Amino acid sequence: MSAPTQKPAAPAPPRADADEPKLKIYFLPNLLTAGNLFCGFVALTKIVEANISGGDFQPVKVALGFILLACIFDLFDGRVARMGGVESPFGREFDSLADLISFGAAPAFLVHRVVLKDVFHGHPEWGWFIASIYLLCGAFRLARFNCLAAMKTAASREFLGFPIPSAAGLVASLTLFMIWWDEKEFATGWWRYCLPVLLLFLSWMMVSNVKYPSFKTLDLRATRTFTKTLVAILFLGSIMIFREKLLVFVLPVFFTAYLVYGFIRPHISRRMRREIEDEEEDEEALPGSAAPG
Repeated sequence: MSAPTQKPAAPAPPRADADEPKLKIYFLPNLLTAGNLFCGFVALTKIVEANISGGDFQPVKVALGFILLACIFDLFDGRVARMGGVESPFGREFDSLADLISFGAAPAFLVHRVVLKDVFHGHPEWGWFIASIYLLCGAFRLARFNCLAAMKTAASREFLGFPIPSAAGLVASLTLFMIWWDEKEFATGWWRYCLPVLLLFLSWMMVSNVKYPSFKTLDLRATRTFTKTLVAILFLGSIMIFREKLLVFVLPVFFTAYLVYGFIRPHISRRMRREIEDEEEDEEALPGSAAPG
């Protein structure tokens, strides 16, 4: 009588945490992103505290300062992550959430609080509807950016659509200029319609297909970039010293120039674009080749 066939032992179940990917959260880049979100929250609280009808624009000026400070935090969090090689999906999502508050909700609420609520007498719903368009387009732009970033293996040199931090910086800086221009009659001047029109235009620009340089590929060790960085530090230092005069004029010109550059960029030569954006020429590109359309 033959011995019964022995069944092979069942394989041990895999450990639950054996192949499970670990969520990576890096301290310094996310600390800068948290600073961005904090600035957006403070900006919102200051806008609420402002007594617009009484002509008290000091809280609005503070809110504008925090929106611009959030732009600085947003400028450095991604660069710190790339320099340290610590980019992560968590950092990208956290950054988008912070951007939606600081550069989406705060500017939209700012324009509604300062201008839109007094423009449409008897129909206040038009005011918050226009402000919500900017917020919705900003959210759409951030979601599209995250999807495109997840589909690409390398960092892109271009932004598709006007970046939302630049849109918020343009709204904040122009508002600061308008308050400086005529602080007492800000809510009654005819030019108060400029901000709602600008808000709608920037809403369209954020979801458009106009491409802007991201400046993500700057080589911080290059001599040419070091010179530009030194000039930028001196420029920022002069702004801090003479901020009451320079901020009113320089920032609107800066953000407006970046907005216009997206339109003229396809029509300038490849060499000039490399000089402006400080990018190295692609190895596969031939000398004298035409600039892409």
